[in-house]
Amino acid sequence: MKKNILILLLLACSFMGHAQVNRPKLVVGIVVDQMRWDYLYYYNKEFVEGGFKRLLAEGYSCENTMIPYIPTVTAIGHSSIYTGSVPALTGILGNSFFINGKNTYCCGDDNVQSVGSSSKEGKMSPRNLLASTIGDELKLATDFKSKVIGVALKDRAAILPAGHSADAAYWWDTSAGHFVTSTYYMDKLPSWAVEFNKKHQQKPGSDIKSKPQGVTMTFDMAEAALKNERLGLGTETDMLAVSVSSTDIIGHMYSTRGPEIHDAYIQLDRDLARFFNTLDAQVGRGNYLVFLTADHGGSHNPNFMRSHKLAAGGFAGWNLTKEINKELQQSFGTKVNFILGENALRIYFDRKSIADAGLELAKVKAKAKQLLEKKENITYVVDYDNAATQPIAQPIRERIINGYNRERGGDLLIITNPGWVNCPSSPDYKGTNHGLWNPDDSHIPLIFMGWGITPGATLHPTSMTDIAPSVCSMLHIQMPNACVGNPVF
Repeated sequence: MKKNILILLLLACSFMGHAQVNRPKLVVGIVVDQMRWDYLYYYNKEFVEGGFKRLLAEGYSCENTMIPYIPTVTAIGHSSIYTGSVPALTGILGNSFFINGKNTYCCGDDNVQSVGSSSKEGKMSPRNLLASTIGDELKLATDFKSKVIGVALKDRAAILPAGHSADAAYWWDTSAGHFVTSTYYMDKLPSWAVEFNKKHQQKPGSDIKSKPQGVTMTFDMAEAALKNERLGLGTETDMLAVSVSSTDIIGHMYSTRGPEIHDAYIQLDRDLARFFNTLDAQVGRGNYLVFLTADHGGSHNPNFMRSHKLAAGGFAGWNLTKEINKELQQSFGTKVNFILGENALRIYFDRKSIADAGLELAKVKAKAKQLLEKKENITYVVDYDNAATQPIAQPIRERIINGYNRERGGDLLIITNPGWVNCPSSPDYKGTNHGLWNPDDSHIPLIFMGWGITPGATLHPTSMTDIAPSVCSMLHIQMPNACVGNPVF
């Protein structure tokens, strides 16, 4: 009798140990490029019930979510959201950056070919990303049975969220007028993608990225992937990463106010409502987990701000870099090209040319820092090698260090006065930019909705890097291997 009871207990323990983990059928990540947190409320009265209003009513909103690094730009944001990490560890230091003196595009890869066109716009992969993503960890947890797919108009917005082991990433090739991928993922487009491109073909060279039409095209492609790849209908949890790129391009062109950006967000709201209805129909309401956030925000146009008596201005970092290069040449009595380039107010020195001229890099940096600090509307000039000991406000110092990588991170960083945006200073300039530490650029929306989510909101400080560990904790999978965030729930 005792033997039979022991056997039953062992069987029960064995069954419990192998019980299926409770997970949603599908995880959907939605990143809205350049979406300021306050857009949730600025346009709220015009939103339909099924889009942003549904997110706010049924979801859990983290109202005080900040970006924990500088600079706040697209490639870094997308990689940090899905890795739960910062540029110092992911290796994605910007949309472009220098590696050992070579200008490198974040997703550029000459070892792959375009699939779906013959242009160079498909020569992309996630190989420059050093860390794993939510999708990679989901693949590992399910013995690679889960499907993971990324969709966006921008290549980096499809590739970096999807991760290294993704089944596919699709992005828009303007020269071809349709979606493409690369040989990193596959040798040819699936038949459904070929048919989608035929149906939605645009005139080669015409750019839908800068129109609300681009928002709709993104969700059309996401729905096509959802249906044809049967995401959320398999035995394991799948993941779909969608990024809306048009809001960023339109924001750069027309800034944060006016009919252009208004129309983009009203269209986005309606496309979200349609997309949620599609998810309800295919996967089932309550069977999928969705999160919506942004890769960064956007500053108000300086001319707009000044017209309302607010301190602001255009700070053309690229022009200032040229000035400093000339001043360094005068100071050291040489025609050496001291500076390789500037990216998001980060200055890269030409270390080889400086060394070949017999000059010390430390002295060159010190002189450049001294010259820059004499310029107007600069709060700090940071030498990355000494950032931890310089007299910088603590929250900003931490973001500076999080945004630095020794191999890829540059030499000096300019921190401008509040309101001074890295953009043209001309009085007729209508657009804007981002990249700064200020709340305009670093305060982002973050809402979770669906499976396992109780409606509500919090003003407790949360970070962009908390998104990945939150999702992973809900899925009961390991967080990405460079993750520094903490679960929200």
